[in-house]
Amino acid sequence: MPKARQRRLTVLRQYFRFARSRRVVLIDPTRGVKAEGPSGFSGTTVAVDQQRQLFRRWTTSTDAHPHEALLGILALLHAASSSEVRLLRVDDLDPTNRTIRLGKRPHPVPMDPASWSALQRCLAHRADQHTDNPHVIVTKITKSGRAAASTAYVSHILDPCGVPPRTLRCTRLADLVNTLDPELAAAVLGMDPEGVMIYLADRVDPGRETDLPTQRRT
Repeated sequence: MPKARQRRLTVLRQYFRFARSRRVVLIDPTRGVKAEGPSGFSGTTVAVDQQRQLFRRWTTSTDAHPHEALLGILALLHAASSSEVRLLRVDDLDPTNRTIRLGKRPHPVPMDPASWSALQRCLAHRADQHTDNPHVIVTKITKSGRAAASTAYVSHILDPCGVPPRTLRCTRLADLVNTLDPELAAAVLGMDPEGVMIYLADRVDPGRETDLPTQRRT
């Protein structure tokens, strides 16, 4: 799997650094290992015109299911992962300040009007199911219990629009990292700095390079 080699090696390095720090292993087998190929992000992103179409689908159209609209908006605007949305609970919401807690992010995430509207629509759908499940996304299977929706269910929520959640998240990450300082973006999103730096490589707009003297390129 040559296309995934660099990403897999990065994850393995992070794991073995953690394992060594906890004395689970004595040596780091990834030390000295190199992955041939480009070091920057080489995945798919969504063009601006398509982003606008998706945004309208999730904000002005009634065709999209509330779960689709919520996951789509949060991934497109807030770089939310499927896991963060799947595990989002009602007690993670702060209606007074219009913020939510996403995953392990260190700070509450402010909701813009479009995101808040999509969230309210999803909560209304949840209320119609008369469930005590604490999660925001509740399905026919989970409404009688307290478990989160399955990973398989969430991974197919965006099938009707034809764009996987990961692609939307990567699109937003690439934009954030190249607009803000990568380390700042990592801190806000609760990510390892190394995890966001791959979105910076060779992706700085030539017209912006002189305006961003503090950004590092790989």
